[in-house]
Amino acid sequence: MKLLAWTKQYISSPLTFLVVLNIFLLILGCMLDIFSAIVIVLPLLLPMAREFGIDPVHLGIIFLANMQIGYCTPPVGMNLFIASYRFRKPVVQLYVATIPFLIILLATVLIITYWPALSLVFVR
Repeated sequence: MKLLAWTKQYISSPLTFLVVLNIFLLILGCMLDIFSAIVIVLPLLLPMAREFGIDPVHLGIIFLANMQIGYCTPPVGMNLFIASYRFRKPVVQLYVATIPFLIILLATVLIITYWPALSLVFVR
């Protein structure tokens, strides 16, 4: 409840909340494993998202999309390290090769975030 009250002091609109949420989740995805993030962070974010009128299913889809991007970015970049080992290529070469795909994924996350009907069409 204190985190929610603190957040409400600085963020007043749902769109601003979603911008801050995406930035936070992208940074979190770069540093933390997805399963750990689900256990640690999602219970803290759910009450805040509900307060701003974000559907829990939509929040889950935003969360997973951001975490997947985090799996492909440094410093953790778990997917890139696995691909580096499997294909015997340097990780730096894979970082450079994935940049166009990361741009597409970021654009997709923006579409998912700001067009909630796209995520919720089969739920409601």
